[in-house]
Amino acid sequence: ADCRYTCHQECRSLIQLDCRPPGQCQSQLSPESTLLPPCSQNVTQTVEEEKPEPLTLQEIKQKIEKYNAKVRNCLLMKLNEDGTYTGFIKVHLKLRRPVTVPAGIRPQSIYDALKEVNLAEMTDKRTSFYLPLDAIKQLHISSTTTVSEVIQGLLKKFMVVDNPQKFALFKEMRKDGQVLFQKLPLTEYPLYLRLLAGPNTDVLSFVLKENETGEVEWDAFSIPELQNFLMILDKEEKDKIQQVQRKYEKFKQRLQETLKEARGKPG
Repeated sequence: ADCRYTCHQECRSLIQLDCRPPGQCQSQLSPESTLLPPCSQNVTQTVEEEKPEPLTLQEIKQKIEKYNAKVRNCLLMKLNEDGTYTGFIKVHLKLRRPVTVPAGIRPQSIYDALKEVNLAEMTDKRTSFYLPLDAIKQLHISSTTTVSEVIQGLLKKFMVVDNPQKFALFKEMRKDGQVLFQKLPLTEYPLYLRLLAGPNTDVLSFVLKENETGEVEWDAFSIPELQNFLMILDKEEKDKIQQVQRKYEKFKQRLQETLKEARGKPG
């Protein structure tokens, strides 16, 4: 406020200044006046919003009608007699680490889905692999379906046997050229948020990510999972070494060709 140090608002908590005692600086600006607006680049940050007031049954009915009027496909919301409603959400899977799945399990059939057969319980063998980055899964849920149930449902569909606590559901929003993320509490209702935002995924979309709580809690992983991580890291390291070697081998070859051509030229 006094020394006119200027920074972006999201950088404010990272700044430490050896300020003079009050009254010894030339300016007496307020802290807010020294903050620049956020950068116009696409950045990711966590935001917190006030929870909206619950809707009345009549308001829910009106919003569902407006929502369905904007839908360009058959993924409509349906209001039930008891005041609950059902609809669809799309979840983007942006997982950076491998997941653990049963090894040697056949794909789930329609019979398995109808009978709710859990194929993951049919074998104790496990393997790890990376899910395709930014894969999209569509879920049909109810207004009473919580974030916790959505996470468990996604893991079940992909036969992931990792602890659900390793994952978190985020809502992604775009505002003023920025990408904003907010981690949703386990008791939140995603379909209610979808109804409030409308069907446009540019306004609001859901993302499944690792539940980052600071440092990785390695104790939460089993010995086979840790061994798989080491194997994956070892493979990535070897691949990176080979890439660097190929790069400099090509560079060396081009230098030798250039020197060979230069030897036959005067001067």
